[in-house]
Amino acid sequence: MGNLCGELRLKMAGQRATEKELDDMTECSICTEVFTDPRVLPCIHTFCLKCLLNYGKDRPPGDDMPCPLCRKEFTIPNDGLSGMQKNFFMEKLLHARKLSTGHETHHIPCDVCSSEGSYQLGNLVTFYHTGNESVKPASMYCVQCGQNYCDQCSQYHRKMKSSSSHTQVDIGKESKSAEMASKLSANICDQHKGKEIELFCRKCNVAVCMMCVITAHRTHDCLDIETVSRDLRKLVLSDSSKISELWRNTDEVLQRLEKEKNELIRRFAGVADEINTAADKLIAAVENDRQKLLAEVESIRTKQIKQLETAKQEVERHKTALESFRQYSETMLSSGTACDVTRSANSLHDSAAELMMYDIVNKVDSFLPPLSVTFTLTTLLDRDDRSLVGTVTEEGQLMLIFSFQVKYA
Repeated sequence: MGNLCGELRLKMAGQRATEKELDDMTECSICTEVFTDPRVLPCIHTFCLKCLLNYGKDRPPGDDMPCPLCRKEFTIPNDGLSGMQKNFFMEKLLHARKLSTGHETHHIPCDVCSSEGSYQLGNLVTFYHTGNESVKPASMYCVQCGQNYCDQCSQYHRKMKSSSSHTQVDIGKESKSAEMASKLSANICDQHKGKEIELFCRKCNVAVCMMCVITAHRTHDCLDIETVSRDLRKLVLSDSSKISELWRNTDEVLQRLEKEKNELIRRFAGVADEINTAADKLIAAVENDRQKLLAEVESIRTKQIKQLETAKQEVERHKTALESFRQYSETMLSSGTACDVTRSANSLHDSAAELMMYDIVNKVDSFLPPLSVTFTLTTLLDRDDRSLVGTVTEEGQLMLIFSFQVKYA
């Protein structure tokens, strides 16, 4: 099992998200700012809590509300939008981003020096003041305590018996956010401060600490979180692979639609040329009919181009959903801890299943307009009550036969 875990880590190393992708992931699509109190919806899209509250300010608990990005509906919890699940993984990425940004480190004060009174570190007692001359910038961050320390306080913290084994990471060394996120490996229980999450309750489907087991999960089936994480990583890896394949296929559909659009424009341009040539020969007598025919062609062209654009927009929205899933799951696999994976894997799997049920080919076919438009010349002898120049008719139905097939086991 250890070899398998190592192989998975090596495989994920080649799929690490770029720094720009991580920056994009940590920005809310509503306010376009860095997330504040990120909350994740069942469709895995994440937004600031304040943005969600503003977006659904007139909706009561129990009401169905569409996701601002993909429009998939979810039910508002009984305690309102404030009860939406926190995105713990995103919060860790935000923290890593802050710690890894070198030019911002002078804004992070030492949590010990910036407090009033005295702080006891083992047998050492240090006194400090709130004046600016006493507050030092933080250089280290303790994962278990969740505090920022200057060099001196960091050394004291290491000397304390109760914290000698704590993990401290450098602040502001211009390291990549993804690398910093992987260093923030300790996952502290939000119910019991200072207790590290070590187990996964299969009955409640949550990651818990030992105190949680004692108080609320004593009779439940709890397994080591690393063991559960390995199985769930395989699930996320499989889903991510399938979604990546769907993303590639969707991109092919978009390219085909663009090609069909250009061909449609070219064909209509040819029809317009025929109409203009015939109309010019009949000079003034047919000018009125020529303008009428061109208007009809323009109306049909506008209608069909609009249908193609509608199909294209539908595919682009689906591609965006696939890309969002692919990017999030790959980042989760490359930078997430066992706790992160166990918290998100099942919802990711449900989202992947729904995305894979979407038949993009049939959906596009339902939007596509007829392809052929013909111009029929009318002679003066057989004109009757028809146009002097000719008539415009729509023939056939535009059919796309896609060359790819996707099969999943």
